[in-house]
Formats: sequence, C-alpha cells, structure tokens
Amino acid sequence: MRILLTILALLASLAACQAAGNYLIGSGVYDVTGESAEAGFMGYAALNQKGTGIHFRLRARAFIVVDKQSSSRVAYVSLDLCFGMEMMKTFVIEQLQAKYGNLYVRENVIISGTHTHSGPGGIGGTALVDITTLGFIKANFDAAVTGIVNAIGAAHASLRSGSVQINTGSLDGANINRSPVAYLRDPAAERAKYKYDTDHLNTVLKFTADDGRAVGMVDIFAVHATSMNNTNTLVSGDNKGYASLLFEKAMNPPGTLPGKGAFVAAFGQSNEGDVSPNTRGPRCPDGSECDFVSSTCGGLTQGCIASGPGRDMFESTEIIGRKQFEAAMQLFATANKNLSGPVDYRHTYVDMHQTIVNASYTHSGQDEKLCEAALGYSFAAGTTDGPGEFDFTQSTNSSNPFWDFVASFLAKPTPEQIACQRPKPILLDVGLTKPLPWVSYILPMQLVRVGQFWMAAVPGEFSTMAGRRLRDTITASLQRAGAWSADSVVVIAGLSNSYSHYITTFEEYQQQRYEGASTLYGPHTLAAFQQTYDQLAQAMAKGQKVPAGPSPVDMRNNTFNFRSDPPADTAPQGKNFGDVAVDVTGPQRRGATATASWWGASPRNDLMTQKTFITVERFDPASNSWVVVCDDGCWETKFHWKRVETSQSLVTAEWEIPVDTPLGTYRFQTFGVWKDAIKNPHPFSGTSSSFQVVN
Repeated sequence: MRILLTILALLASLAACQAAGNYLIGSGVYDVTGESAEAGFMGYAALNQKGTGIHFRLRARAFIVVDKQSSSRVAYVSLDLCFGMEMMKTFVIEQLQAKYGNLYVRENVIISGTHTHSGPGGIGGTALVDITTLGFIKANFDAAVTGIVNAIGAAHASLRSGSVQINTGSLDGANINRSPVAYLRDPAAERAKYKYDTDHLNTVLKFTADDGRAVGMVDIFAVHATSMNNTNTLVSGDNKGYASLLFEKAMNPPGTLPGKGAFVAAFGQSNEGDVSPNTRGPRCPDGSECDFVSSTCGGLTQGCIASGPGRDMFESTEIIGRKQFEAAMQLFATANKNLSGPVDYRHTYVDMHQTIVNASYTHSGQDEKLCEAALGYSFAAGTTDGPGEFDFTQSTNSSNPFWDFVASFLAKPTPEQIACQRPKPILLDVGLTKPLPWVSYILPMQLVRVGQFWMAAVPGEFSTMAGRRLRDTITASLQRAGAWSADSVVVIAGLSNSYSHYITTFEEYQQQRYEGASTLYGPHTLAAFQQTYDQLAQAMAKGQKVPAGPSPVDMRNNTFNFRSDPPADTAPQGKNFGDVAVDVTGPQRRGATATASWWGASPRNDLMTQKTFITVERFDPASNSWVVVCDDGCWETKFHWKRVETSQSLVTAEWEIPVDTPLGTYRFQTFGVWKDAIKNPHPFSGTSSSFQVVN
C-alpha cells in the first residue's frame, strides 16, 4: 500500500496543471503545542486527565487563496486543538493586522479545530470550557495564537501563482454514529436519502503551483478526534493529526522532520457531532451490548465505552488516521477539476439569546424565539467515547431534585426558560449566570467561497443530519440566486472561530442524548443557523453586504486561573540536569522499543516550540556526524515526564523502532530548561549511550 500511495503522489505531481493558475496560493505550518505536563486536557472534561508528555506535537496548518483579479482572499487554518475560540481569533486578527494591515480580517479568516481531545486546555476564555482545567492557561493560549499567526504568515510568504483542484469521494469504515437512537428520530423519508447514519463524504482540495508542484492539501471529513481515550495523558493530534503526519511524510523529501516540510496537509473537521471513530462500538465490561437508548450497563454510564478498531487507543488512532490518509491520497492523485471563479466571503455575528427564527425554518411552522443557553442532564452523562460521572445517563427527560438544588447555586432556571428548553431538563443554566454567561452566545457565522467551492465555518459541533440540512439550505439558497452549478460543492468546517457546543436537529433534540442536551439555545437552534446561512449565501450570490451584527463579549479581562506555578527544579544529590538515570542497553532490534531516561525539569519551563524535548539520532560515517532521524513530533517516539518527590523530574525518550529502520548506530538526546529558586532559566541537555539497531 505504501508503494502504491507513493506512486499516486508522483502521478499527482506529474499530472498537475501547467497553465497559469486562477489564484495566488500559499500554505504554512507552525507548532502550537502548549504545556505537556500538569495541564488538563480539553475535550473529555476529565479532571484527572493531565499531561505527562508528548505523543506527537500539535500544529496549525494554514492555507491562503487570493483572487488574482479582485485581490480578495481567504485564509483557512486547521488547528490541532479542540476548537477555535472567539478570544483566540481576536488576538490572531490583531497580530495579523499589525503585520499586514487589513489583508487578513475577522471576516476572511477561518480557524477550525480538528477537535483532538488530547491537547492542552485552558484556551477557551469562557468559564464552561476552562473550568475543568482550573481556568485559563495563558501559556497554552499564547502557543495557539502564536502558532496560528506564524502559520498564516508562512502561507502569506509562500504565495505564488497556482490553481486549486477539488475532488470528492466516500470514505467507509472510519466512523460510526454514537447516538443512533437520536438519529432514528429524524424522518424516515429524510434518512432514506442517505446510505449511512454518518457522513462518509470526503472532500479534498489540492493546491498546485504553476510549475506543477503540489504545495498543499486540505481534506474535510467528519469524525471525532477521540481515538485516544480519556485515560491518555500524552499530548496527541489523534487520528486527524496522524493523517497529516502521514500525508506530509509522503509528499516531502525523505528525512524531513514533522512540521518542517514545504508541503502542508490538513485534515479538517466537519459535522462530527454524533460521529465516533471507535468503530467496534460501545460494549459493557462483560462484552455485552449497552442499553440502546441510554448507553448504560446495569443502569450506569461508566461501563458503556466504545473502542476499536485496534487493540488499544494507539493502534485505533493509527488505523483511523491511516484510513483518512489513504482515502485523501487517492482523491488527491485523481483531482483534476479546477476551481474557477471569485474568492469571496460573508461574516456576521448573531445574538442567539435574542434571535427569532422565521416560521419558514422552524419545525413548528411558526416564528420561534431561541432560548438562553442551558445544558441538560444528559450533558453530564458524557458519551460512549468518554462517559461522565455520578448517576447521570443519556436520553434523560426528567430532572433530579438533588442535582437541581446543587445547580441552582449557579443559576436557577425561570419558568420561561424551562418551557423554552423543553423537553430538556435543565442541569446548568449557563446563559443566566452572572456577571457573564458561562458560554458564548454572540456567535460568528461565516461563509467563504473559492470558485464553485463553498465552506460554511460554524462555531460548534453539528450532528450528521443537522450538517446535511445546513448544506441543503445553503445549496437551495445558491440555486435560488442562480449561483449554483453542477460541480458546486458545499462543506462544513466545524468548531470554527468560537464554540457553542452542539447543534442537533429538532427531532434529535427530543431524545435528549448528550448531543441534544448540549444544544444550548433550545430545539430551534439548527433552524437559526439555517436562517442565517441562507441570508449569507443570498448576500454573497447577489454581491450584497451583510450587517456586522452585535459585538461579542471581550473575555480577555474576564478569565480566571486557579493553577499554581511549578516549583523550582532540583536534581538528586550528586546528579546534574541531563544526567542519565536509566541508559539504553545493548543492541535494539527493528520492531522493538528502545528507551532512555534522564534527570530533567518541568516541561512547563519552556514549551520548546518549533524545537523538541527529545531526538533519535543516527551516526553517519560519511560525514562523521550525528543526524536527527526523529524528534518528539514523530509518531514513532514518545516523550514522557514524571515528577519525582516534590521538585525533581524524570524524563524518558521512547522509540518504537520501525521495521524498515536502516541498520547502524543510534543514540537519544534530551533537551530542556530548568529554573532555579528565583525562576531564572537554565538550558540543559543529556545524551544516552550509543546503541546498535540490528535485525
């Protein structure tokens, strides 16, 4: 398969269009890895899931397309983090405008999270998102903002004349619906239009310079980045991050380290709200099936967990990531339909607490007002990808007096709110908290186009059918305006620019699974999105402007943090930072795992952005030098950190030696920074003994 994919990659380059392209195109990548130690991860809301190292580094991957005729441009960023956020984008735009003037503005930049649940948290700037990480973590936020700005900067610097080709296909066997009982609530006639209860639609954009060189690729496919489960404590890009590693490795010169190549490949997120990568599905501890309606085992959610397709989460991540990579490579190699036409965009803010949805979009056939934001009981139950705690279950339509009493200390729902959110039993009335709501409620709605390709950047997680309905709404709108052609394509870029949790269909909302309970603004939330995106599509097709809408709440002075700084670093008596604690011994066989450990320091002292905490190096006799063959951005390596006593750190390099590794002499190195009692930083490094890789 690897040989076949390499051939496809070469054919793709040879077959690239040689004529002058319609656009200026650029791509760039930059490190966004935050604190890999003692920082809570974002996604599962598991308080005990805190970082102990790095599986592989996280990246921001940026792509810019400029219309040669009008100079109009759009920038799309796929971010290896849980989501893009409003405060994050505010900082990004401010820094971009300081460098480039008004070339990049809020309206033409998309920041879309891949939704990895193994990324450092505390980056949201809203209370509900940051509370499980004990608040806003500036180091992680700054790493994200800096990485996005530099990725866009690299894409801007690489702008050249070129073309964009599009191809679509189907990717099977890479996702399942984790709330099928809710999906079955959707009308039978509507479900009959689709073969599967998840989207298998796969869309690839191929970026080709005028000289025929492929410079980038964007793949859009809906699947949660939850192959790594909530027991994982290593920073990881999950299945989408791994797919990017594979594609970039295939397209960049041999030996190129992750994140260092000129070719950039992003695997962007779409309408993954009810979509799981754990394709064996949920099972109880004894192997029996979970309750279909509530996803419980013996009445409890904790035992009902989805897994697969691999033996463990690492193999599952590899399998689902490789499936996305292989499907994208095939579409990339056969992409021959050029995008042509204008580059354009529309953007508006909508106050969801004040929105009235016209009867033509609502399920009731009457005008409906959205609700103030609230989360239902099933929100606390979690999902089969990561069950919650206590006695909460999914498909809950009744409340509990004890939890109602506890939640009332946050905000007590009014009778009007209860009626508006029905049948959701309100657990957390996050829209009524004072002095500020705990969630975003003034949301960015954005639609961009490149020729016949249309991307709806949405600030949340759409369920499968909700996403289909939104795509259909945009399609119908463009058809009415005469802007639709036979080869037009609409995709959803999920988790973009802000986060409003989930968006289900009206029918799915009635089931009150996790996704429905997490649909903040009540049963007509999807209808509000359809109304707004219909307006955006009409305005773009007709060349009309749209109102900017109300200003979102500036959260930069409204964050909190309850974390403490790490203690001053110390080494054991008689040891120095970087001294070997456990050396690698003897020859190591291909396929085996080699390790070495050193006395180090807290990784929080220096994130080693665009650098590495560990390297694997091979001795090159020809140059009489050591050559880095892998760092902590590689799939094959793992960087582990462990606190010893109060202030000591043990760091470990782990290398799963690929079976095709050249025989020869190798060694490990580690790098870091230790801080003394007055917080002065001191770089250190350590080197293992050399060892032989043998058959």
